[in-house]
Amino acid sequence: MSEHVIGRRSFLTAAAAAAAVGSFAATGGHAQQPVPNTTGTGPAKVKAPANATDCHMHIYDPRFAESNPRPGRNPTNATVSDYRLLQKRTGTTRVVVVQPRNYATDNRVTVDALKQLGASARGVAVVHPTITDAELKNLNEAGIRGIRFSLGGANAVVTWDMVEPLSKRVNELGWHVQFNVDGEDIAAHADLLRRLPSQMVFDHLGHPPLPAGIDHPSHAVLRGLLDRGRTWIKLSGAYSNSKIGPPDYPEATKTAQAFVKAAPERLVWGSDWPHPSEQNGTLPDDALLFDLLAAWAPDEATRKRILVDNPENLYGFTKAA
Repeated sequence: MSEHVIGRRSFLTAAAAAAAVGSFAATGGHAQQPVPNTTGTGPAKVKAPANATDCHMHIYDPRFAESNPRPGRNPTNATVSDYRLLQKRTGTTRVVVVQPRNYATDNRVTVDALKQLGASARGVAVVHPTITDAELKNLNEAGIRGIRFSLGGANAVVTWDMVEPLSKRVNELGWHVQFNVDGEDIAAHADLLRRLPSQMVFDHLGHPPLPAGIDHPSHAVLRGLLDRGRTWIKLSGAYSNSKIGPPDYPEATKTAQAFVKAAPERLVWGSDWPHPSEQNGTLPDDALLFDLLAAWAPDEATRKRILVDNPENLYGFTKAA
């Protein structure tokens, strides 16, 4: 039997099990208002707990000029008001806005989004080592809680040699360093990653090369960093980690399940809306991406930890009474 069939069966079995214990919302299949940069209109079937957090999304606002647009088609209609429509489909209420590389180190678009979203939002900025302490303080007051290194592709605006000095500076603020890098780079820079003083967050399951997946050396590096208690993994980017694709994204599901089994207390979830890497192809269904949690973390208490408790610990959201 193929991995695809096994993966699909696991997904459907987990979904059915979650429905049986009452974890699925009674939506009746009613369509909702269309949301830009996603397919489908129906709500997610997995019921989001109170204060559920989308820990990875981006805002593209035409009021702010893009100084570093990525090659190819770029997201449109990806403002705060557009994103609020997506929240109605997934049921999430808290959010982490990640600075997209299109704006380079001009973080005004992200800071403006945080102001609009208020106490329910935190942010991740992109900076150069030339940033002043006063500028870092201003970003902290605006709700920024980390800096991102998106190091793949031709239009990267940060480099590996910036990682360690900036990690030392932002650690003093209690921020983390976030990586959007390929698994090959994780394996190649393992020694650097192990000596960084700050907390670390790895986007999109760590991007393990396929077909190796969790058998790639990068996964062992991430497992070791998780065991040290300073690292977090984002359960996101299923489409970036599967050649088979929807509805069950079996390769991504295998990687996510391995992380959930190893360290559920060090995981957060993200939509990656408006899906900038998918703009030249078929956009994903965000309700389906959220419903993958039924297979990735079948236990409802574990899902709450991933969606609520862990984001509170990592980003400093107010803990529920």
